[in-house]
Amino acid sequence: MADIQTIASSIARGEKTARAWVEEALARAEESKEYNALLSLTRDRALERADAVDKGEVTGRLAGVPFVVKDNFLAFGAPSTAASKMLEHFDAPLQATAVEKLEAEGAICIGKANLDAFAHGGSTENSAFGVTHNAIDSERVAGGSSGGSAVVTALDVVPFALGTDTGGSIRQPASFNGVYGIKPTYGAVSRYGVVAMASSTDTIGCFARTAEDTAFIMSIMAGRDVRDMTTIPDVDMAIKPLVRPLKIGIIKETMTDDVATDVRQAIGDYTDKLRAAGHTVDEVSLPMSRYALAIYYIIVPAEISSNLARYDGIRYGTRAAGVKTLAELYGRSRDEGFVTENKRRIMIGSYVLSSGYFDAYYQQAQKARTLLIREYDALLEQYDILISPTAPTTAFKIGENADDPVKMYLADIMTVPPSLAGLPAVNVPVGHDTSGLPIGLQLIGQRRADALLLSLAAQMEADRG
Repeated sequence: MADIQTIASSIARGEKTARAWVEEALARAEESKEYNALLSLTRDRALERADAVDKGEVTGRLAGVPFVVKDNFLAFGAPSTAASKMLEHFDAPLQATAVEKLEAEGAICIGKANLDAFAHGGSTENSAFGVTHNAIDSERVAGGSSGGSAVVTALDVVPFALGTDTGGSIRQPASFNGVYGIKPTYGAVSRYGVVAMASSTDTIGCFARTAEDTAFIMSIMAGRDVRDMTTIPDVDMAIKPLVRPLKIGIIKETMTDDVATDVRQAIGDYTDKLRAAGHTVDEVSLPMSRYALAIYYIIVPAEISSNLARYDGIRYGTRAAGVKTLAELYGRSRDEGFVTENKRRIMIGSYVLSSGYFDAYYQQAQKARTLLIREYDALLEQYDILISPTAPTTAFKIGENADDPVKMYLADIMTVPPSLAGLPAVNVPVGHDTSGLPIGLQLIGQRRADALLLSLAAQMEADRG
């Protein structure tokens, strides 16, 4: 599958029809079924829209370009399940703002991508509809929770795919599959029409195979939305030539012996290239980052327990049959609709918000979060960009961490800190380990510095050739 501009230009010039591009994407999706990256195809609606593009009835900068959405986005053409039995048969009455903006430019959604149910996980092993396999090594995980979107991008099914990132759910699978993935500044893209996970860290981003495609899609989706009061205006996503060398800090707490040797080597090689390109790279310290995972797994489950309370079998979600009491209806519906990881996070969240524990856990975590934010702010007054590995290892084997939740959570140890601070962060593919598995580096910037991160990524991509 070609890049976005090639596809759009070929259609505009009449060299290849939108229908042909969409049929090619659908065929690639069928050929890739064994990866279990897609939960459904929106074939009929996609072909109908492609024909409308070819007739000149649908126009725009993305006219005829196929893409995939993570299945926690409300989108027409197939059920919006969030990879959960709770929403298995839910047909969306509306579309997410991000999807609407892309369709307004003529983009064509061809399918819904697999994820950890309700986006709870870092491997896409928690999907109610089966695990997604890594695009490079099918015995390994795709990463998560946006694993399906990362895999269809890496397999060239589509030139880009949408995901959500709460604590690393775009960046980590992007790293595991060797593609670009962006978590924008908190509030840069509307979350309206996307199933909520943790409202204070949820962000909407995308996967692509180039920095240019990533920036182009984000520039279309970004902007104020009156239906999402957390959105902010005027977040620039456009790539621009760098007019001066940048001052870059590499976070020393992320380059310890706990990080795989191949990952540290790849990051070191990239920093050498940054210096060769004229940028300054210094080692910096972010002491509070060591507490970020503990902060995250108090605050996020608390928000999850609140957001999932609506799924009770009455107002929303699957309803258990053969029950005799209201309490039984609630209990059975939730037991059947939620996977184990959903239940674990609901229980943790309910516990830390309960009387007697709110002050001891949740409130203390919020205070610690503020200290982390202040440390980031102080560093980003001195440095343009911070860097770290995206993940401490390359993709692990399917089932390797399934029975150890703490070990699974540690896969997000690098990506969680910027999420807690609301900062933009971009995964950049920087090499492979000795087994050929992709390694990613994370560029982190000040709020609204999304364009700077993408511009540096584009410059280094061009220098790499």
